[in-house]
Amino acid sequence: MNRTSLIAIAALLLTSPAIAASVGESTGVNATLGIAPKTADFVTEAATSDMLEIASSQIALQKGTAEDKAFAQQMITDHTKTSNELKALATQSDVNTTLPTGLDSSSQKSLDSLNADKAEDFSADYESMQLKAHKDAVSLFQRYADGGDNAALKDWAAKTLPALQHHLEMAKMLPKNQ
Repeated sequence: MNRTSLIAIAALLLTSPAIAASVGESTGVNATLGIAPKTADFVTEAATSDMLEIASSQIALQKGTAEDKAFAQQMITDHTKTSNELKALATQSDVNTTLPTGLDSSSQKSLDSLNADKAEDFSADYESMQLKAHKDAVSLFQRYADGGDNAALKDWAAKTLPALQHHLEMAKMLPKNQ
């Protein structure tokens, strides 16, 4: 699909203000076009990403290789920290956004699949999941840092971005992703 087609599709999807950001963000149109997510979408996506990182990494501590376990422990530590920071920011009066209390259906399916993996399949699936998750997170945080509509969250996204970029580089170095 070329850029013109994507812009046309995005224009159609974004004509309804009530669903504009949510549809654009959930379908990947915003990422493809480099559009910053709305604050509520950013908070939801960032929180869901953290929850998935932590939950999948907890599984990796049980099922993964030594490399997976070292990576997973770092992900649990770092994403617990960002989760706590986001919770504090989300309650500020100028943000006032509700955090999700659980994973969305797509993330839950990914986690369920990972949890059901046989030992011989686990590392490849976990490592692939981490690579995709961190590519998505870097895109999300970069777009919000560049064009988000809440100053405190923009600042936090910009400050968090280097750690996510480092996580992406770490994920690329996991054995299956090399």
